Amino acid sequence: MAVIQYREALREAMREEMERDDRVCLMGEEVGGYNGAYRISEGLMDQFGRMRVLDTPIAEEGFTGMALGAAMVGLRPIVEYMTWNFSLVAFDMIINHIAKVRYMSDGQFTAPMVLRGPQGGGQQLTAQHSQCVEAWYIHCPGLYVVTAATPADAKGLLKTCIRNDNPIIFLEHLGLYNLKGEVPEGPDFTIPLGVADIRKQGTDVTILSYSKMIHSAVQAAELLERDEISAEVIDLRSLRPLDLDAILASVRKTHRVVIATEAWQDSGFSRELSGLIYQHAFDEMDAPIEEVTGAPVPMPYAKNLEAMTIPNAETIADAARRTLARSGEFAPITRLV
Repeated sequence: MAVIQYREALREAMREEMERDDRVCLMGEEVGGYNGAYRISEGLMDQFGRMRVLDTPIAEEGFTGMALGAAMVGLRPIVEYMTWNFSLVAFDMIINHIAKVRYMSDGQFTAPMVLRGPQGGGQQLTAQHSQCVEAWYIHCPGLYVVTAATPADAKGLLKTCIRNDNPIIFLEHLGLYNLKGEVPEGPDFTIPLGVADIRKQGTDVTILSYSKMIHSAVQAAELLERDEISAEVIDLRSLRPLDLDAILASVRKTHRVVIATEAWQDSGFSRELSGLIYQHAFDEMDAPIEEVTGAPVPMPYAKNLEAMTIPNAETIADAARRTLARSGEFAPITRLV
């Protein structure tokens, strides 16, 4: 397997799918001549031409609507947002049109399209460019919501999404673009939607996470090992469809849960996960669920303040210790940071 960056894995997925299916096209701000704001689409315009790699004006609602029209007449567009924060300009188009066209046309039209781009904080891009948007889009029936935490997942999941006949929100994290990892080569590598990845087996507590935060969750599990605490770490990958079976199987094994996300807690996806677990596995729980989330504030610019708003391995590990202490199985452990 080749070792490549996350951004290269995304590019490889799009190139292979554009070679496989001439209906696949890419559009967005600076995706062509500039090779993408984050160099994701580098070289694609040179290979496929301006009819399949379209530079658009700074008009998210306009080019998102254009992509929907293209999808309705048989193309399979990929829309790149420079940041998912800018998708809010196209919120009406995504929620009221893209998500509903298949249902409202009784299947006469489909919307096979992928809307993708970066989100998340940690890059000092301030409050209007650092938000996590999954809760807003997962709330709407008709949309799939997918995340990728590794280069291999970025390639395999994106290829699957491009081939899917439903509109898909594909959430990358800006802080992962330079991440390197092993990625299977060849055009046949795909990862199915709705299948979580157990990143680490454990018996004492389940840590649920996704996107960039999964790396902090794995680090937290390593910290907990020093205290002889065995944490199971699950990367959800696909938020809608969700692999609820994998979550419940882990809960029935560990009986304790920590949910770690970068997004805000109020009405966020962590609350959705908590509700599902309590609904389906309440009798299996030995302690209340711990939610470790981003601070409920607009993202600060100052690096030290920004770091305080985003969970890390130690805050996740502390949450695991709390839930273990509350179940009476382990004595509380306090660490000086």
